[in-house]
Amino acid sequence: MQFPVKKVLVCALVAFGATVAQAQQIVIKFSHVVAQDTPKGKASEFFAKKAAELTGGKVKVEVYANSALYKDKEEMEALQMGSVQMLAPSLAKFGPLGVKEFEVFDLPFIFDDRDALHKVTNGPVGEKLFKKLEARGITGLAYWDNGFKVFSANKPLKSVADYKGMKYRIQSSKVIEEQIRALGGIPQVMAFGETYQALQTGVVDGTENPPSNFYTQKMHEVQKHLSLTNHGYLGYAVIVNKKFWDGLPADVRDQLNQAMKQATFYANQIAQDDNDQALEGVKKSGKTAIYTPTKEERTALKKALVPVHEKMSSRVGKETIQEVYKATGFDPAKL
Repeated sequence: MQFPVKKVLVCALVAFGATVAQAQQIVIKFSHVVAQDTPKGKASEFFAKKAAELTGGKVKVEVYANSALYKDKEEMEALQMGSVQMLAPSLAKFGPLGVKEFEVFDLPFIFDDRDALHKVTNGPVGEKLFKKLEARGITGLAYWDNGFKVFSANKPLKSVADYKGMKYRIQSSKVIEEQIRALGGIPQVMAFGETYQALQTGVVDGTENPPSNFYTQKMHEVQKHLSLTNHGYLGYAVIVNKKFWDGLPADVRDQLNQAMKQATFYANQIAQDDNDQALEGVKKSGKTAIYTPTKEERTALKKALVPVHEKMSSRVGKETIQEVYKATGFDPAKL
């Protein structure tokens, strides 16, 4: 059976075109360590969708959630080596990388609310911090909110004295270590994915998380008490391998920046809603008692923790701390 030459040629050209288009597609591996149904998980999927739309399919973003590709301690090296192109690590992860100024975000009670926070992340201070990553082969694209952290334990946490002697799981941050010590607690650095088991087996007594992380990781099953301290901020920086990013066609980079802008607006919009819903989920479970500190209790906690700012200024940088104070209007002398 013979086919017309013209038809064969057309079919061949279509097949060739499809192959070329497929070969030219840019794949971005986007790895993170939290669940898909957290603000970061949802925002990364949103970005993947927008990236495909705005680039007309030139870019495919593959999202790997819940430490499926790399764990906490592995992902930064993987990014620098080019094994993965994009991450959204918590801001505390840049201290161990040598950019200790990012640990300003870990300082307890440095942000009173989201408005104060966004004056930093959306302003000159946030931009200046991103510039410091470039020497490490990293480009910063955006800051994504998760929320303000709450303390949990298997006993009520009301007065400052209640925290004494407790072992707390923390992420790797010298500032957060000092925060726990200021409360008379014992800091235990461990990967996020190992926290549930550590709480379940009593390796640690408690932890600190935004409600969305606490609930999606089912920590309410192994923690009897939650105190709504809102003492510190947990946020993420969306970062890419600088060599990979600089090597993209300018038009594609612009389209991805636009996708990231939309994803950032979405991420920050849903973060508070997700945390509110998570708290409601914890409450409905009946497994964890939720406590709201009184104004006096919160002030006492603040007075116990704000001295960490001065103590860690030689590490974080006095200039960086003062820049944040100026941007937010925070004055520790008024406590």
